[in-house]
Parts: sequence; structure tokens; C-alpha cells
Amino acid sequence: MREFARLYADLDETTATNRKLEALKAYFASASPENAAWAVYFLAGGKPRQAVPVKLLRQYATEYAGLDEWLFDECYHAVGDLAETIAHILPAPKTQSDIGLATWIEQRIAPLRGAAPETIRQALFSYWDELETRERFLLVKLIGGGFRVGVSKLLVTRALSVIAAVDSKLIAQRLMGWTDGSVSPTAQGFLQLIAEQSDQEHAMRGGQPYPFFLAHQLQAAPETLGALEDWQVEWKYDGMRAQLVARGGANWLWSRGEDLITERFPEVAAIRLPDGTVVDGELLIWQPGSEMPAPFADLQKRIGRKTLSAKLLGELPAALVAYDLLELDGVDLRKLPQCERRTLLEQLVERVALPALRISPLVKAASWEELATIRAESRARGVEGMMIKASAAQYGVGRTKDVGTWWKWKIDPYSVDAVLIYAQAGSGRRASLYTDYTFAVWDSDGDGKRQLVPFAKAYSGLTDAEIAQVDNAVRRTTIEKFGPVRSVKPTMVFEIGFEGIAASPRHKSGIAVRFPRILRRREDKSVEDADTLDALKGLLAQASLVA
Repeated sequence: MREFARLYADLDETTATNRKLEALKAYFASASPENAAWAVYFLAGGKPRQAVPVKLLRQYATEYAGLDEWLFDECYHAVGDLAETIAHILPAPKTQSDIGLATWIEQRIAPLRGAAPETIRQALFSYWDELETRERFLLVKLIGGGFRVGVSKLLVTRALSVIAAVDSKLIAQRLMGWTDGSVSPTAQGFLQLIAEQSDQEHAMRGGQPYPFFLAHQLQAAPETLGALEDWQVEWKYDGMRAQLVARGGANWLWSRGEDLITERFPEVAAIRLPDGTVVDGELLIWQPGSEMPAPFADLQKRIGRKTLSAKLLGELPAALVAYDLLELDGVDLRKLPQCERRTLLEQLVERVALPALRISPLVKAASWEELATIRAESRARGVEGMMIKASAAQYGVGRTKDVGTWWKWKIDPYSVDAVLIYAQAGSGRRASLYTDYTFAVWDSDGDGKRQLVPFAKAYSGLTDAEIAQVDNAVRRTTIEKFGPVRSVKPTMVFEIGFEGIAASPRHKSGIAVRFPRILRRREDKSVEDADTLDALKGLLAQASLVA
């Protein structure tokens, strides 16, 4: 635990990529395989299951430290992070622990899940008594299910590649499915992860997917890409990226986040593909006979559901819109040119001939100018824009350009000018700054009086300098404090962009927006000139007409 806590602190205390890479390499070079296996799981995006409710963590930490509840609350409000607060208020430990990360996770933390409160209390008191401050911080993060650290999976892959002296693309392939959580990381698994490449590598894959090839955002004019005939153009759907894997007489459906979602979309998982086939595509809700997919909001109704009724399956049928073929008859096709993979994909979809498997249609145009005109129809078609793929491109790993390029040419987002009314401190290195904001638009009550109605939360889009300016303004204009949240005097207007909009009875405004983000601060606009709820309803009406 001590070594992983030191690594966590090193990663959290710097934004320099090279320093993070060196810290990762040093850790994996010295960690035992069983501890390194769990470290890979967490650093690559695996989420710890909450073992102890937050309420009990607060209660027992307050009791162990001998503090009054009000004093703990004041400390928490000042710090802004529960784990950091607990780590700092506890008295010095009486002993020191040399127990490794794997033992902590498997034999100490896991048994607390569902245990009696008194058992949890005794265990926490014992654990806190043998850990230093940063180790306690990490322990609470793991126990409370709130672990996250500022390191990318790509950086973890690079570090392991150096340690193992194995190509990073092969490490990325082996890492697929590692964070699914259905199987616990093991020492043997870690040793296989960093082992030399084997001739049997392909045969050992089982239901494992391939690393997803990701697109770059097209910022320049598309004409800069050269001749249009050198590119394959498709619609960019607003769904969930997925791979359908058929091997050994079984099917697996994986999300881009490496979650195994086979049981959540049984109609797609039931597609009978030839053995040794992997299809890459987009999961969407698509009604039979409809020319376009349903909005993402309909897919959301399926994503989180583990129990699927016949009624739900009938009302919201899912389909996989296929746009690439990665494996056929057990042969890895990723090094074939995009155009050749497309031909094989068309033949496969035609042979399968099921409504749950659709081909992503190609968009044809005589020129970039004509293509831009067609792209303007995106919202009417229920899509986000276009995907532009080099016809000669291989299927790469992650967001790369070394084997060809995919570009996403998205339409401009919806946007409104809104007023900041609440702010909350961030986490990690931003725990002392107000970085998470709630925005509102104007609405009129029954008497015709205007009031601000919250409609979205956003925390991305500002530079560090801009965040510092907003943080200062939040502190100067605070009206009330509600735990870690401050209500502020309406003084700041921001342009908020979002990809989708839908009616929502769960929100006070009656509207939910998708992927809200800050586009810019509107210092040229007064609070009174911010947009209204009617403006949002107008955008909703446009979206409803499209749907």
C-alpha cells in the first residue's frame, strides 16, 4: 500500500507527462506482480466498488479523531474532499504496515462490503492506526469508491511497454477488458500482460475485443485533406461505441469504456456472426421502418438497465450500426486498407441480414463543397455530423495518425448564454478552487416576474487562468454556503454548448442537455441579457421535430 500511495501522490502532484511516466516506470519496475496487477486495474480506469458508506466513514473518522461533528464539517468544507479531510484529522499512527496493495484490496477492503457496522468500525480503527497520512487518503478513496487519478490509460500502456520491452500496441491489446471488473486482477495476469510476444497470442484472445481506433476533431477546412476520392465519408451517429466479438461459439459485446454489456443488449448479442468475427460500430435505438435512429435519450433508458422487460425491448429495440470489420474467420484484418475492410463488411452484413445489424451508409458527394451542404442536414437526420476516414487507413490503436487517420467533422453544438448561480470546489489538484458550476436561464413566474432557473452543470472549457478569475469572483459574490456548494450573486454570463436536448420531468427546468460545456465567458453581456427558458424550449422543439 505504501508504494502505491507514493505513486498516487507523485501522479497527483504534477501535470508533467514525462514526470508521470517516470513515476509509473519506477513503480512497475519494483512492484510485486500481485500488487502491480491491481495498480494497473485502478490506473487504467477500473473503479473500486464502495465497501463502506460515506456516512459511516464520516462518523467513525470523527469518533476516532475525537472531534465534534461541527468541527469535522468545517474541516471538510475548507478542504473540499472527504478522503483528504479524514487523512488530515486522524491522530498519528501507532504502528506501520508493510502489507501490499493486493492484500489490502482482497483481504481487508473487500470483506467490509456488507459487514456489520461494528465490524467496520473496528476494522477502520485498526487500519487507520497503521497508515501514514497519504496512505490513509488512498485507503478512504478505495473504500469509498471514489478513486480517480490524473493519468491516462495511454500513459500506463507506455510505461508497461518500456518495462516489458514489448510494443505498446501489443500492451494496449492485452489491456482490453482488464478493467471490466468481472475477473479480479492477478499476479499471473500481470505477468502475461508484460510477457514477450508469443506465437499463440492470437489464439489466446477468447472474447477479448481490440483496442478502439479513435478519431481526431477536424478543425481546419476539409479541403485541406486533399482529394475527396481518397476519403470514405459516413454519418457520425450519437450512440455508444461498441465491438461485437464472436469466437468459440459465443458472443461478447463490449463498450468503448471496456464494459462487458452483452446482457444489456440481448438483441445485438444474439446476432449470429461467423466464428472468429469482430465488428466495430455504434449502438443505437432504431425503430423498424424508421429512416433515422432514435435520440440518445432513448438509448440512455437502456444503458443503465440490468433487468430488461419484454415491453422495454419492444419499445426501444437496439441495433449495431457497423462501420468496420476487424476480424473475419479468425484473421486480424486491421492492417488491411479501410476500403478493403469496408468491402468485406458490406458482404458480411448482407449475409447476416438481421435488423439488429445495420451497415453504416457511405455519404457520396462530388466535391467538398457539396459534402458541406449535405452535412448541414445532420440534425434533420438525427446525427452529429460526419466521419471522414482515409481510404488507405489501417485500423489503429487509440487516437493515432501513424497508420492513417479518422476525422470527426461535427456540426456546431447547440448553445445558450446562461448565468452562473452555484459553484462547487473541484477535486485533486483543484480541490481548493471552485471549478464545478451550475448555470441558469431566465423564466417568468405566474406574476410575470423573472427568475433564474437552473438547467445545466458544467466544469470543462475554461483555462487555468480563467478558472482562477471565476474562483475569485465566486468567493467575492458568495451569498450562502450549502456544504461544499456556494450560491453566488448572479454576475457572470457564459456561453454553454451542448450536443443534445430532451424533455426531462426530473429537472426543475423540465429540460436535460447532453454533454454541457463552457464555450466562453460572455463579459460583453449583462446578466439581464442572458437567454431564457423559452429559448431552450425552442431548441427542444427543433430537436423534437427532427426526432
